[in-house]
Amino acid sequence: MSSLFPTYGRWDVAITEGRGSRVKDKNGKEYLDFISGIAVTNLGHRHEKVKEAISEQLEKVWHTSNLFQNDLQEETAEILCSHSAGDAAFFCNSGAEANEAAIKLARKHTKKEKIITFKQSFHGRTFATMAATGQEKVREGYGSMLSSFQYFEYNDTERLKSLKDDSLAAIMLEVVQGEGGVRPADLEFLQEAEKACKRNGALLIVDEVQTGIGRTGSLFAYQEAGLDPDIITAAKGLGSGFPVGAMLGKKELAKSFGPGSHGTTFGGNMLAMAAAKATLETVLAEGFLEEVKEKGSYLLTELKKELDGLDQVEEIRGKGLMAGIACSEKAMPMIEKLREAGLLVLPAGEKVIRLLPPLTVSKEEIGEAVQMIKNVLAKSEVEV
Repeated sequence: MSSLFPTYGRWDVAITEGRGSRVKDKNGKEYLDFISGIAVTNLGHRHEKVKEAISEQLEKVWHTSNLFQNDLQEETAEILCSHSAGDAAFFCNSGAEANEAAIKLARKHTKKEKIITFKQSFHGRTFATMAATGQEKVREGYGSMLSSFQYFEYNDTERLKSLKDDSLAAIMLEVVQGEGGVRPADLEFLQEAEKACKRNGALLIVDEVQTGIGRTGSLFAYQEAGLDPDIITAAKGLGSGFPVGAMLGKKELAKSFGPGSHGTTFGGNMLAMAAAKATLETVLAEGFLEEVKEKGSYLLTELKKELDGLDQVEEIRGKGLMAGIACSEKAMPMIEKLREAGLLVLPAGEKVIRLLPPLTVSKEEIGEAVQMIKNVLAKSEVEV
């Protein structure tokens, strides 16, 4: 009997070793990893620069608390802010914590409570972020939620155009809904959300927990839509596997988050900042993001080409190195067969196969993965 709470439907695989885009389990079986810890190990497993930065910091000091000055926080914040719409950063430990901070800041700054999010969104599992999430299954069993969230249909541009609400504190959205089925937002929808915020004296919060840190080919996905958000949240890929999250905000919001207004014991500790700084320097190095865009285009093109004609494939969608294969049948049986074949992928809802390869993946590895997907799906159709 396990001593762990059964909060996860764990697969019968124990990963013991990883390098780049490949991992091995405890039985020695090798896999091509197109999960990346759910968009976390964006630089692949055991990236040398990040490993060196953490190792170097391990020999200095691990933790001092946020009562002290922290040069690594300052340096990492400057990198994030100089490459985004943010002017100030708050560091925490996860995406849920970053979104929790964003919700608190929006309500405190505007002195209003209502926040619009979208159906099929996912923003975390703390009480506020669970309430913000537009999926009933995440909220089941926990009783009354925070009542200040209202869920609109994703990509419903017309509803945003007619939105008039003086009680609105913020609109919170994902540029691509990850857990919600790898669904990219329409450009007009994103732009209309920003206009609706300005019209109603509300803040625009962009949740970049899964799409940020290069996943879509830009440091943040909102940048490709020309948005100017008030608050941006990030985590997952920020630390290359080391737990770290960040909330970025406009300078005028800083006065609402003064001493004592919010905090975290471990957020922004020295090891996390060493990992985050090294990760950002790698992602922002000349040519890196251009390569991600090129490989992302290649992945989607190859999927569409090779899976064309398969009856159970309804749509290929995504952005950058974030792809979803929408199927007419449940995805898990095919995901299990792909795992048996040596490819790790995951679901995004009941009928979507989600691919999140490392940003450092090669075109050869992409081609290898696409062929495995084609073979498994084609064989599945024959068996049916």
